[in-house]
Amino acid sequence: MGMPSRGFSVKNILEAKKLAEKEKKIEKADSKTALIENVVAAHKEEYGCEPESIAQAPGRIHMIGEHTWFFKDKTLTMAVNIPVFIAVSRRSDANLHFSFVQFKEKKKCSLSALKVRKEDKWANALKSVVYGFNSSGFECSGVDFTVYSDVLPSAGFGITTAMKVAAAWALKDLFKFRVKDETLVQILLKSDRNFLGLDNTLADIFSVVYSKENNIVLTDHSKGTYELLPFKFKNVTVVLTDTSVPRVMTWNEDSLMQPENVLLLGELKEPKSSVFGGWSYDDRSAEKNEVLSVVSEDVRRHLTCIMNEHRYVLEVQSALEKVDFTGFARAVNRSHEGLRDLYDISCPEIDWLLKRVLALGGIEATSRSPLSCGRITGKGFGRCTYSVIRNSDMENYNQVLQEYERIFGFKATCTVVKPSRGVRLV
Repeated sequence: MGMPSRGFSVKNILEAKKLAEKEKKIEKADSKTALIENVVAAHKEEYGCEPESIAQAPGRIHMIGEHTWFFKDKTLTMAVNIPVFIAVSRRSDANLHFSFVQFKEKKKCSLSALKVRKEDKWANALKSVVYGFNSSGFECSGVDFTVYSDVLPSAGFGITTAMKVAAAWALKDLFKFRVKDETLVQILLKSDRNFLGLDNTLADIFSVVYSKENNIVLTDHSKGTYELLPFKFKNVTVVLTDTSVPRVMTWNEDSLMQPENVLLLGELKEPKSSVFGGWSYDDRSAEKNEVLSVVSEDVRRHLTCIMNEHRYVLEVQSALEKVDFTGFARAVNRSHEGLRDLYDISCPEIDWLLKRVLALGGIEATSRSPLSCGRITGKGFGRCTYSVIRNSDMENYNQVLQEYERIFGFKATCTVVKPSRGVRLV
């Protein structure tokens, strides 16, 4: 007879692992159910009835390329598991009522007086969606809206876009509009442009609509298309950090978005079938100096940053394809350096924090072979960063944040995220 086995067999270990995964899924499902129950309860408390439709959309972060849209370039965006819920029900009149649970704010307006009002702030985003439907031949009647999001729009993680996209899906379901997702995207773009006066929301909307778990979205602004790129890096954590630094504009970014600047960069574009997207900028110093000699030094630096961002997007795309974290991290870190040194949108506090992120790998980490990466994120002069950090360095990052608060006096708030699926009804 053989000797009796001791400890766990391989079969025991696999069964235990499956059980742990099952329990994790149950816990996640219970948490989601509780959230939806909170949304329903909030809507019922405010309006006296349960919602007829609820949609959920993710927040998002632009990983690289968000400042290049005007130059018909590419943007890489990650939809993240920060859920925003929009609950709706029909009213018997022609009014729109809005309630944002976490803000504890209420707004209202009539369908006949649908316009942007400064005091309505977040509610303007929802009004824009109603405008988009009505101006596209899909008539909305009176609606009660409930917004539920634990992260507020001011954090800069795409909460406003998530509100608009979730509202579009909820209203489509509420009024049984027979429209495809592509049509809803066009309605949202139309409402942004004609109601809110926004022109650069293509990457925002594509990422929230089309994202899938463990993927990031690449938007090609020249073609108006998107594609999904798998995010397969293991043993790393993506952390969003609101540094709480006051937003200070040092220059008007809109001043760069001029047709003459597009023409200048167009002179430096050259077809290259060997690179992703089929073109790149001519990076020869003599050629760049000649073409950009007609602009001021500030504009020259800003346009140089735009050109560099194109290269970094290509490097990130290639690194994702090869599952090469070193190449990915190197491009992200260089992108931040460009935004800091050439585009003039960072600040000492954010630079200090990201420098410590790069140092988390200790003496093993170098600029050529980084073990972590980080970058300021957002289309304007934001105060938020994202970092991709080894799981083993997360405790050290928490200590960095404590030191940051002690030195600068700003309390940073962090959210651990992962790539999320896009909008859906719940």
